[in-house]
Amino acid sequence: MKQLIEKYHQQLDWSWLPEGAQWSIEQAIAVQQIPAPTFEEKLRATYVADQFAALGLRDIEIDNLYNVYGRLAGKHDHRPGVMVSAHTDTVFAGDTDLKIRRENGLIYGPGLGDNSMGVAGMLCLAYCLQRLGIRPECDLWFVANTREEGLGDLGGMKAAFQRLKNRISSVVNLEGMAFGHVYHAGIAVRRLHITAQAEGGHSWLNFGRSSAIHGVIELGAKIMALNPAQQPRTTFNIGLIEGGQSINTIAAEAGFWLDLRSEQSSELAKIEEQVRQLVKKTERADLRFQIEVVGDRPAGMIAPEHPLVRGALAALEIVGLRGTLENGSTDANVPLAMGYPAVTVGITRGGNAHRLDEYIETQPIAAGLHQLVVLTLAACAFQTL
Repeated sequence: MKQLIEKYHQQLDWSWLPEGAQWSIEQAIAVQQIPAPTFEEKLRATYVADQFAALGLRDIEIDNLYNVYGRLAGKHDHRPGVMVSAHTDTVFAGDTDLKIRRENGLIYGPGLGDNSMGVAGMLCLAYCLQRLGIRPECDLWFVANTREEGLGDLGGMKAAFQRLKNRISSVVNLEGMAFGHVYHAGIAVRRLHITAQAEGGHSWLNFGRSSAIHGVIELGAKIMALNPAQQPRTTFNIGLIEGGQSINTIAAEAGFWLDLRSEQSSELAKIEEQVRQLVKKTERADLRFQIEVVGDRPAGMIAPEHPLVRGALAALEIVGLRGTLENGSTDANVPLAMGYPAVTVGITRGGNAHRLDEYIETQPIAAGLHQLVVLTLAACAFQTL
């Protein structure tokens, strides 16, 4: 794989990179300006499909989850291809002010790095291959998938992978601000919505009755006292709390949303069982709980020695970076859990993800595109050896 990386690095004309970087910035902003909260990605999907068509891709389609598909035919189209993916959804509400600001080589804008820059990198890959007149060794599937953020539960990638799994053999997934990192392992994630029900009443007249809010606070305190494993790394987070009617009402209903993560599925199952036992211990006749699983992201990994991982690191070396291996929760979890080689790489660096002042750095984009082109072409060639 490393030899293939070096081959494409040496043989291709890279004079287009400054123009390609600017083109991708313009595309990232164009994508970012279209609101796309999770489950509401239709407008952004339509834009991406139009770009796929302008770039000459084939078999363009938008499915019922607003995933967008496009294919660049390879020289050996009878062999399994490579999927390049980037999620289109954002954590921001549809009415968020999306205006951008440029300052000292940075561009600020909600959702610009996560993941408009990833989508733009995918589009620029097609743009560069078209400009250079390059036909990959096998089919290259471009997928702008949905439902990566929040409660989307990787639903877009799950559907896209089921659709294409018999036509591909590996996945290169893009996150806009992950440049310099290679994610080769997907951590397991379970998300629980825990709700409490109580009789409720007046805060003065009915003092002493169980309160649903007091119940979730009591349960939350018990969860906070848990000591999750450090190896494999395991975490928990209560991200949202809800409930109550007024300040002088004993709450009849309340709840919270709990995020559980671990590097190993067995350890994740262990901490989830601990939470469920705490729920049982906190319940009583006048305070009942319900647990709903609202997210289940599978775990999977490929070894650091895998050719795709070594290729991704070699692609970073080509542009002068020593890459770092990472694990995390990305769309690549889905193919990894099914035993398919997959890595997640980035286009640039940035910061403040999921905040209104999110930003990207413009300087690394050319190198990020260089890395992506050689890695993708090498992955396609490797499938045909």
